[in-house]
Amino acid sequence: MKVKQEAVAAARVADAKAVTFDWCATQYVESHRSGWKSAKHAEQWTSTLNTYASPVIGKMDVGMIETAHVMRLLEPIWHIKSETASRLRGRVESILDWATVHKYRNGENPARWKGHLDSLLPARSKVAKVKHHPALPWQEMKPFMAELRAQAGIGALAVQFTILTAARSGEVRGMTWDELDLDNRLWIVPAERMKAHREHRVPLSDAAMTILQGMKALRLDDVDVVFPGVRDHKPLSDMTLTAVLRRMKRDDLTVHGFRSTFRDWTAETTDYPQEMAEMALAHTVGNKVEAAYRRGDMLEKRRAMMEAWAVHAEPTQLGPNATPVPHQ
Repeated sequence: MKVKQEAVAAARVADAKAVTFDWCATQYVESHRSGWKSAKHAEQWTSTLNTYASPVIGKMDVGMIETAHVMRLLEPIWHIKSETASRLRGRVESILDWATVHKYRNGENPARWKGHLDSLLPARSKVAKVKHHPALPWQEMKPFMAELRAQAGIGALAVQFTILTAARSGEVRGMTWDELDLDNRLWIVPAERMKAHREHRVPLSDAAMTILQGMKALRLDDVDVVFPGVRDHKPLSDMTLTAVLRRMKRDDLTVHGFRSTFRDWTAETTDYPQEMAEMALAHTVGNKVEAAYRRGDMLEKRRAMMEAWAVHAEPTQLGPNATPVPHQ
């Protein structure tokens, strides 16, 4: 009887000391939250883990999690939600690594891919092909832009400006007037709004300047956003820009895909260097050695390239008095 009581007591002590996966996940997210680029990133982590990991291993002692448990998470969704499953695996791996460093578990990480799960599951590339953003062929830009310019609304103007600058739609939607140097025909996107967390300078073509001049004439004194919503004056949503393409019955395209159109145009029809086009897209250029030797951003040379792109894209030459129509 005494032995049994001691065993029960020991089990209760062990249970009290047990650290669950859910607890470790919470600690991991909180400790990394300040280093992530947005609150949305933390929400995505939490949502994925709550949906797929917590119901299976959330209450488990993190030190007891093995490969079989990880496979129970991944197998049901690996073939039907490959991207989500891949992200889930990586997040579980990170949390288990965190738990190991904090001495809550030991041994190999059962969620690691290379040399472990890659022997049990097919590579994601074999399960589902990577889907690229649909892009308009560069040869079709003029008729497309003619139709786009016939669309009323600030959303349509934002799409035009996004195309002309080869920018990401989020960068355009969040653009404020204090980022613009209209005298020098320059848009300076601050590092905190860029994907690569580096300041990005965008030279503005005649066509892009015409759109901005039209928006400036309509600007309200208390509105900092360049392309504001009509009702709340806040930045346009991503769906607002997508809706422009839907009204044009171009469900085959995405706003982001026009960056690929620009890249294809530079590669196939111009002599501009590859690195110059990559700089225009705010991509990281070259290896570390090359980047160390070339610290500039080719701004003045990029001016000519962006002007040539605007001329290629515009169906007609914009006159000095051309004014965009923001809404009906």
